[in-house]
Amino acid sequence: MLIIVLSTLIFQHQQMTLIGISSERIETIWNRWEVRVLVLLSLFLQIVLIVLGKRRKYIPKNWIRIFLWVAYLSADWIATVSLGVLSRKEGAKKTQSYEPDYVIMAFWAPFLLVHLGGPDTITAYSLEDNELWPRRLVELVVQLIVALYVLSRSWVYTKVNFLAIPMLIAGIIKIGERIWVLRTASNDVFRDSMLPRPDPGPNYAKFMDGYDAKKAEGFKISVGTIIDTSTVVRHDNFPDALHEASYFFRAFKPLFADLILSFQDRENSRSFFQQKETGEKAFEVIEIELGFMYDLLLTKAGLIHSWLGSICRFVSLLCTISTLIAFLIIDRNDYSNIDTSVTFLLLFGAIVLENYAVIVLLSSDWTELWRSKQKKPLVDLISKANSCFQSCFGSCKLLPLNKRWSESVGQYNLMSHCIKCKSFKGSRTKKYIDEKLEKYWYRNLEPVHDEDEGLKEKIFVQLKVASSISDISVSEQLFAYTGNDDVTKEYFRNLAGSMEENFDETILRWHIATDLCHYSEKGNSQNVKNLIRISKLLSNYLVFLLVMHPYMLPSGIGQIRFQDTCAEAIEIIEEREYISDEKKACEVLFKVNTEIPPSQIKGDRSKSVLFDACIVAQSLQFLETQQKWERISEVWVGMLSYAASQCSWNYHARRLSQGGELLTHVWLLMAHLGITKHFQISRGHERAKLFLS
Repeated sequence: MLIIVLSTLIFQHQQMTLIGISSERIETIWNRWEVRVLVLLSLFLQIVLIVLGKRRKYIPKNWIRIFLWVAYLSADWIATVSLGVLSRKEGAKKTQSYEPDYVIMAFWAPFLLVHLGGPDTITAYSLEDNELWPRRLVELVVQLIVALYVLSRSWVYTKVNFLAIPMLIAGIIKIGERIWVLRTASNDVFRDSMLPRPDPGPNYAKFMDGYDAKKAEGFKISVGTIIDTSTVVRHDNFPDALHEASYFFRAFKPLFADLILSFQDRENSRSFFQQKETGEKAFEVIEIELGFMYDLLLTKAGLIHSWLGSICRFVSLLCTISTLIAFLIIDRNDYSNIDTSVTFLLLFGAIVLENYAVIVLLSSDWTELWRSKQKKPLVDLISKANSCFQSCFGSCKLLPLNKRWSESVGQYNLMSHCIKCKSFKGSRTKKYIDEKLEKYWYRNLEPVHDEDEGLKEKIFVQLKVASSISDISVSEQLFAYTGNDDVTKEYFRNLAGSMEENFDETILRWHIATDLCHYSEKGNSQNVKNLIRISKLLSNYLVFLLVMHPYMLPSGIGQIRFQDTCAEAIEIIEEREYISDEKKACEVLFKVNTEIPPSQIKGDRSKSVLFDACIVAQSLQFLETQQKWERISEVWVGMLSYAASQCSWNYHARRLSQGGELLTHVWLLMAHLGITKHFQISRGHERAKLFLS
C-alpha cells in the first residue's frame, strides 16, 4: 500500500515538474514573440477595416456589421497594448547599451501610431463615435507620448533610430486627420458649421422713421409688399445627376443638423424635381446626396478631398516610401531575420494601404465630380489610371463596388411569423431560440426594382401630387385626393387622421388586410400584379421597421400591438391543425363573420387588430380589382412617406452605415419637394414698401 502511495506521489511530482517546465517554456516563447504578434495583428486589422469599411455602405448583412465592429474595437486596443508592451520592455532595460532587438522594436512604435490614425474608409463605426472625439483626442495624445517615450529610451544614434522620424511624422498626420474628422462630424460642430449668417432682417426702426416723416408731411401712406427677386437663387443646367446632387447637397446639408432651409432652397428644389421625368432619375440624385453625407459623417472624405487633406496624404505617403527605401539601403546585419521581416511587412503594408486608399479615392463620386470640372492633361491621366485599377482589382473583388446603398428593403410578415411559431409548438427551448434568432438575426431582403411603373416611380408620382398642395398638415398633404369622388376623398381624410393618432395600429391593420386581399385574388393583369408587388413590398417593409427598428417610426405601442395581434393569430392557427401556410390562414380569417365590431366583444385589454384588419379587407372587396389595388398601394406609399417625415434626422443618418434605408431616401426626396417641417420661411422674398398718395 505504501509503495502504491509513494509511486502515486512520485508520478504527480513528475507531472507537476513537466507542467512547470512547459508553462515556463510557453511564457518564454510568448515574451519573445509578444510584440511581433501584436504589431502584425494590428496591421491585419487595418487591412480588414480598409477593405470592408466602405462595403457596409451597401451590404446590410449582419456578418459585416459584427466583423467590422470587432475589428474596429480591436484595432485601437491591439495598437494600444502593443505600445504598452514596448514601453514595458524599454523600461525593463538595465543598461543603455546598444541592443539591436530593442532598437528595431522601438522602430515599430510609429507604425502603431499610423494604425491608430485609422483607415480612410471608416473613421467612425457609428455617429456616437464622433461625439466621443474629446476622449479619443486624450487617448491618442497619450499614445503619442508613449511612442515618444519608447523611441527616446532606445535612442542610440543608429540609422534605424533616424528612420523612425519620418514614420513618426506620418503617424502624427494620421492621428491629426482622425481627430479632425471626428470633431468635424460631431453633432455640435457640424451643426455650427451649417448655421447661416445672422440675419436681422429689414431695418424696422429706419422704416418707421420714414413712415413718420412722410406722415408728418401730410401724405396718405399705405404699406404694401413687393417681391425681392434679387434674393431668388436659380440653379443652372446640370450635365448629369452627379452635378445635380452636388448642387442640392450643399443646400440640404442642414437637414442632417436639424436646421431649417431657406425659401430659395425650397423653390429651386421643388421646381427642379417637379420637372424630373422619372422616379428613377429623381432617386439617383437622392442616392448620390446620401452617399456624400455618409462620407462626411463616417469617413475621412471631407478632409481628403480638400487641399489640406491632399497635402497631408502626399506627405505621409512620401515619408513611408522614403523610409522603405532607406531601410532597404542601410546595413541590417545587426538585426535578426525575423525582426527584419516584420519591419518589411509593416513598411510594405503601410504603403499598400495608402495606395489602396488612393485607388478607392479615385473611384469615388468626389473625384469624379472634381475631374468633370478640370480641363487638364492630368485629368486624363487620372481617368486612365482609375480605369486600369478598376479592371485589375475589380475582377478579384478587392475594390468595393460602385454602389451607394443596398437597393433593398427588409421584409417581415406577420402571418409568416405566426406560422413559424406554430411549427415550434411543444418545445419551449426551440420556440425561445427561434424568437431570439428571428428578432436579432432574421433578415429577409427584397430588391427595390427599377422597372417601369415600379416602386420608385409610384412613390415619386404620388409625392409630386402631394407637393402641389400646401397649407395643410403633412398627413393630409400625403393623403390628399384630387379626384371628384367625395366618398373617396372623405375616406382618405379619415385615414390621415387615424394615422396621426395611431400609426402603428394603422400599419398592422393594413398589413393584414393587404395579405388577405392578396391571397383572395385569382388571375390579374400585369398592371395589377405590379400594384400588388408594390403593396406587399411596402407592407412587409413597414412591419419590418416596426419590429426591428421601431425608433424610426412615430412613437406608440407598436410592439404591444404586434405581440397581441400575433398571439390572437397563433391561437386561431393552432386551433385549426389543417392551416399549414399563409394562404390557408388568410382564407380562414377572410371567412370570419365580423358583423359585430371586435372592440364590443374583446374590450380594450388586448391591443390586437387582427379582426379589425379583416373588416378593412372585406370592405375593400366591394371595389373593382384595379381600383382596389390602386387604393391599397396609395395607402402604403402615403404611410411610408408619413413615417419618413416623422423620423428624426439622426436615425436616418445612423442607418446610412448599415446598408441604407428606403425610408431615408423618401425623406430626403420629400424635403426636395417641399414636404417637410424644415421649411419655416415662406415669405422671405417679400419686402415692405411705403406707397404715397
